[in-house]
Amino acid sequence: MPNQGDAWKYTQSTLAGYFKAAEMRVNGDPPVLPRSLLLTSSGELPEIATQTIGAYLDSARLLGKRTAELHLALSSDATDIIFAPERISPQDQRSIYQSISGLSMRAMELLRSQLSRLPQDAREDARDVLELEPQIAHALKAFLVRRLTTTRIRIHGDYHLGQVLYTGHDFVVIDFEGEPTRTLYERRLKRLALRDVAGMLRSFHYACQAALRSDQVAPELLARLQPWARLWVDSVSVVFMRSYLATAGTASFTPQTPADLELQLTTMLLEKALYELRYELNSRPDWVRIPLRGIRDLVAPG
Repeated sequence: MPNQGDAWKYTQSTLAGYFKAAEMRVNGDPPVLPRSLLLTSSGELPEIATQTIGAYLDSARLLGKRTAELHLALSSDATDIIFAPERISPQDQRSIYQSISGLSMRAMELLRSQLSRLPQDAREDARDVLELEPQIAHALKAFLVRRLTTTRIRIHGDYHLGQVLYTGHDFVVIDFEGEPTRTLYERRLKRLALRDVAGMLRSFHYACQAALRSDQVAPELLARLQPWARLWVDSVSVVFMRSYLATAGTASFTPQTPADLELQLTTMLLEKALYELRYELNSRPDWVRIPLRGIRDLVAPG
């Protein structure tokens, strides 16, 4: 497949230009987008977002469309038991909850045991998240309150910007082996489609913070550029999400009410951030602030 590298590389190159443009802005911080924009089809992005982010919003829109088309393809053959969508039973729903709850407990235990070893600037975020442990448990239990009416389908399973090729005008999804740390049995399980969506939304966070850590951004500018990083992530996420939902439409794997959408997306984002936390604690402590802040924003927004 002729390409110009993966979507991570492409995103990093566009973020370099974005932060240079943000550096030139001297009239205060950009606006903070309400989280409700991510969950609805109404409401416009602020003009400053469209001006500074520019063409990458179109890329995010196309990526959202291709992601939905991927899920539509993976769920299109109802006669093949391996790919046919399956209704989620109450037992399935509880199993999903128990899996994420167990992940949360292991992540918190690991965080508690490694607190003193973390980089100094990450310890405050770590203490904040440890104090939020009851709220994390409450947020996960909320997953059991509503009966899910969507289906489980085969998904990519390890979906992020590094798993998508950029051709120069389109995106092509690659690497369908699933998360390498999971067993083959786990990788074959049908799951909520929004699990892939959450993976890409979290990847936007990582891409933005990686760009800030690059040698193209002066260290003394990091604090001033963080609000601009949030504007980029939130704006790109809104455009990606709206395009995904518009393309998926009434497909059986798509939540059809705002309440169901918020419940599933929040739970999947929390699962992904907790998974990232364990990974970073075990391999890259310098990156641990990214999942820590992701968890905090999900359970204690604002």
